[in-house]
Parts: sequence; structure tokens; C-alpha cells
Amino acid sequence: MKVSDLKVLYEDNHIIVVVKPCNILSQADATNDKDLLTIVKEYIKEKYNKPGNVYLGLVHRLDRPVGGVMVFARSSKAASRLTDMMKTHNFTKKYLAVVNGFLDSNGTFEDYLLKKEDGNTIVTNKNEGKKATLNYRVIEENSSNKLSLVEIELLTGRHHQIRVQFASRGHSLYGDQRYGKQDNKQIALWAYKLEFIHPVKKEKMNFTCLPDKRDIWDLFNLNLLK
Repeated sequence: MKVSDLKVLYEDNHIIVVVKPCNILSQADATNDKDLLTIVKEYIKEKYNKPGNVYLGLVHRLDRPVGGVMVFARSSKAASRLTDMMKTHNFTKKYLAVVNGFLDSNGTFEDYLLKKEDGNTIVTNKNEGKKATLNYRVIEENSSNKLSLVEIELLTGRHHQIRVQFASRGHSLYGDQRYGKQDNKQIALWAYKLEFIHPVKKEKMNFTCLPDKRDIWDLFNLNLLK
């Protein structure tokens, strides 16, 4: 991914909100593949002709195969305040997912999750795991393919949380190579909405970006979300 490909939804001196493409790292790892944090830093450096290192705070992450809206902090003050908002649940993150099977029209999943050394996350008990909670509502069902489009509000941010909580109930995400079927499909999980109070201006911020209409998303009417 080049800097010129970056989709910026909003920017000021304190934050920048961008769309992370699927299969791009949120931040660098041992693979040394290009990551979004580095790309956004390069964008800021080029656009504002900044010398030296550019500060950019990573306040939340998306799994590599998952795309969607992300906010980065352009100052340490903004980073600290956004992190505090997440800890106190004053930061709304909503996702879209296509899951296998049919569910109740809406509900809440609550589990205790444990990340293992092999990188997988499992459902465990209160003594071993961390509490994981999400709310969901079914937007539309596709009976011929036995799939459901769901909107998910993440109340905690555990490793692989959405993927594990749905898979553990027999509703693995379409295309989830780790917790679902090994079918080489792109995972149908997209971070489509962020809502939070601006860390400095104190204004309510709301950002929405629907997934590109392609592949499995074409089976559903995403306009139902508007």
C-alpha cells in the first residue's frame, strides 16, 4: 500500500481518522510487512513537510485481515485521553460481520477469553481469562446461503474477541481461516463506525465507512444500516 492510497476521513492537529484496508498490519510485527501506522506517519511527514520523526499514537488495533475505520493520535495528550475513553467505555466501536447460520434478532455475548502462546484465543473461565462482552443485532439474513449480516458493538477489546465469541457458539465468521472454515476466503469483518468525544475540542465525533461492495457483502443490502 502506498501513501497515495491512504483514505483519510478526518484530520486535525490532534487526531487523524483513516480507513485500514484488509490484510494490512495495524502496526509493525516480525514479518516486516508494511503497516498502517508507518504509512500514516509517512503521509503526515509528506503533507506537512515535517522534519525528523513524526509522533503518532496507536490507541486501538484491527486484526491484519480486518479492514475499517481507525483513529490515531497526533499528540501524546490526545493518545492518553482516547485511551482513557476506551477504558471507561466512552468510545463506541461498531463492526459489520457476515456469520454462518441464523441467530436471535439481537443479543449479548459475555465470556472469559484467554490468549494462548500459539496466538489463538480460547473461551475459558473467570479465573483464567479476561471478561469479553459484545452486543449484536441481525441486520439481514440470506436463507439460501445460510448466512447472517450482523452489526456488533464491541464493549471490550480482547484479542480476536468477535471471531472467537461467534465461533464458540457455532456461528463462525465467513472467511475466518483461524476459527472457521479453511476455505481461503477473505474474512467478512469490517470496523464500520467509530464514535467518541474529541480529546481536545470536546466535540462529538462520528465516523462511518461501509465495506467496499464486493464478494460476500454483495449478498446483503448494506443500505439497511443508513
